[in-house]
Amino acid sequence: MLSDKMQVAMNKQINAELHSAYIYLAMAAYFEAENLSGFGNWMRIQAQEELGHAMRFFDFINERLGRVILEPIEAVPAEWDSPLAVFEAAYKHEQKISGLIHDLVNLALEEKDHSTNSFLQWFVDEQVEEEASADAVVQQLRLVGDSGYGLFVLDRELGQRQLGAEAEGE
Repeated sequence: MLSDKMQVAMNKQINAELHSAYIYLAMAAYFEAENLSGFGNWMRIQAQEELGHAMRFFDFINERLGRVILEPIEAVPAEWDSPLAVFEAAYKHEQKISGLIHDLVNLALEEKDHSTNSFLQWFVDEQVEEEASADAVVQQLRLVGDSGYGLFVLDRELGQRQLGAEAEGE
């Protein structure tokens, strides 16, 4: 069974994961409006992954006889200055989520909640991947600069991203 403190913190994390999905959908909408459907695809896949993360927390809370309480999701931006600005914001956001996961791990250790600590280790590892993935695109966009052709090629590459089996819950 989850402590009250852990349950509150994990419910906040569900909200953070749903907020992340909302951010990535807004970014996808921005890219679609800019005729960068490959970039939009990357962000749609990211949004789906975040929804999967929220559901992992949702299911875990229920398995531990806790209560999921959903709170309103904070509004998100709709405009950015450039594709680079979007991915820099995505990278910064993933760093923030990593910090939230680390806070949960620290709380689990403080509460001597070994089951929750074990559950959270997947997210610790996942956040390393999430940050690296966003940063890789930031670095590519910096290399491309203002090159329309480079942006075109990168858009086609990002359009190939598919949702992984792990994110689909398999």
